[in-house]
Amino acid sequence: QVHLVESGGGSVQSGGSLKLSCAASGNTSTRHCMAWFRQRLGKEREGLAAVNFDGATTVADSVSGRFTASQGDAKKTVLLQIGNLRSEDTAMYYCAYSRWACSPRVRSGVVTASDFDYWGQGTQVTVSS
Repeated sequence: QVHLVESGGGSVQSGGSLKLSCAASGNTSTRHCMAWFRQRLGKEREGLAAVNFDGATTVADSVSGRFTASQGDAKKTVLLQIGNLRSEDTAMYYCAYSRWACSPRVRSGVVTASDFDYWGQGTQVTVSS
């Protein structure tokens, strides 16, 4: 079992920025893929970005330019920096983990929930105008 803990969410004014963090523990693997998703109220879960075990990152085209993913100081920690926050960024943000390296699909920018086996509880981001 892999345990994921997200942190860094909160309430932010429009135009502000946030950095989310996710740490994986438990039965992790050396070659792995970690990703960020979000789910807005009434919407489907949306893949945002992924970080491969070697530090390579992918950001979905839909959020490219404002969202940056990176590996933390510990290899099993990933970060999501969100800039110029908008009201439509209000959502629950989830971290996900695969015990395999990022698939070609994920590396191409198509971050799909079915590629990941473990999920965190999520951290809420609320953007007010």
